[in-house]
Amino acid sequence: MAYKIENNEGIITFTIDRVEKRNAVNDEVMEGLKEAITYIKEHNEVQFFVITGRGEQAFCSGGDLSEFHLLKTEEQAFGMLSKMGNILYELATLPVPTIALINGAAVGGGCEIATACDFRLVSSHSKCGFIQGTLAITSGWGGGTYLFERGLRYDHALKMLIDSKKYDAKNLYEIGWASKVFEGSKEQALGDFIADMRKIHPEVHQAYKEIELRKWRENRIYDRVLEEIRLCAKLWESDSHNDAVNGFLKKSE
Repeated sequence: MAYKIENNEGIITFTIDRVEKRNAVNDEVMEGLKEAITYIKEHNEVQFFVITGRGEQAFCSGGDLSEFHLLKTEEQAFGMLSKMGNILYELATLPVPTIALINGAAVGGGCEIATACDFRLVSSHSKCGFIQGTLAITSGWGGGTYLFERGLRYDHALKMLIDSKKYDAKNLYEIGWASKVFEGSKEQALGDFIADMRKIHPEVHQAYKEIELRKWRENRIYDRVLEEIRLCAKLWESDSHNDAVNGFLKKSE
């Protein structure tokens, strides 16, 4: 199976388990995320949702280009992009605190998944970035919209998108994207980070999250995410994108 879902005393952990693909997202991973999110919505005892990747090399390397490169037209791309975009919207608007436990590279769509979470705990050896520009597309799952909502200075957020490169953990913390940089065990880092929060009743967590989610609804964030996805879908069918992906896949062979 491409993922694992665990429930440990109210902490739901979703682990992408595709080490051979650097934990890239495929349809099975998408369906697993939907399953985990649905469970959380239906069970009030859940306190936290944690997303991580198996191993120490990659949190998530984005969409699996070996599969998604078969999508050629704007319409085909929009189908895949909007499916994952809707899943990330459901993730971003969950009533419980969400945590990206970043154990390695989080690039492209992997960086979008992490940005959709409330908190990002980043191992010191990790590098993360919105590298979509190197493939002649923009972020396509809503990650750009969430980045501008995450409290980074505007110029830092915009530069992170335009740079299209990987940032090291120290830089990610300095610009405000990483909530914490940790050494050693990711399990210990998670435990330390949520120790105080676990003492507070989950309804308090949910009440504070609702303040932010109310603002998002008023600012039509879902519509803005869809516009971001549509723009990426248009670029997806361009010759520039196809050429860039072909070059990437040849280097990966």
